[in-house]
Amino acid sequence: MTITKDHIGGLVFLCLSIAYGYYGSEIVLFPGDEFQPFHAKSLPLALAGMGIIFSLCQLLTASRSEVDKLDLSGLDFVLMAKLLVLMLIFAAALEWIGFLLSTVVFLVGGYWLLGERRPKMLLLASVPFAAGFWFLLTQLLDIYLAPGRLITGLLGG
Repeated sequence: MTITKDHIGGLVFLCLSIAYGYYGSEIVLFPGDEFQPFHAKSLPLALAGMGIIFSLCQLLTASRSEVDKLDLSGLDFVLMAKLLVLMLIFAAALEWIGFLLSTVVFLVGGYWLLGERRPKMLLLASVPFAAGFWFLLTQLLDIYLAPGRLITGLLGG
């Protein structure tokens, strides 16, 4: 059997969708919410179901020709490792410097690793996106995002 990138992508997406569905089913509902047509589990379970269906379609329709055989040459695994480390730094920075600042630092670092070196472009591509996403989450969706331990420490909170 020939394994292609489509097969690997479909299998990874299938595993992620199954795990997302499992953890989505573990969401605790408020009493009485189980009788509502839409509750906290609805969207995660629907997304997991769609992910499972699409990944199975991907696996069933993937090309099996020798031309599309998996070839790992030309892939930059060092860059991928650097981006993964940057994600870990972002996760650790969230608690200390807050969502907005850590997101800007993450985006600037990601763009820099991918080859963009102009400071003006790095900031113009990062700050408006992070600020807009922060505004969407905090002001429109009313989700509380902690400002970070260092920020609250400096402000005396």
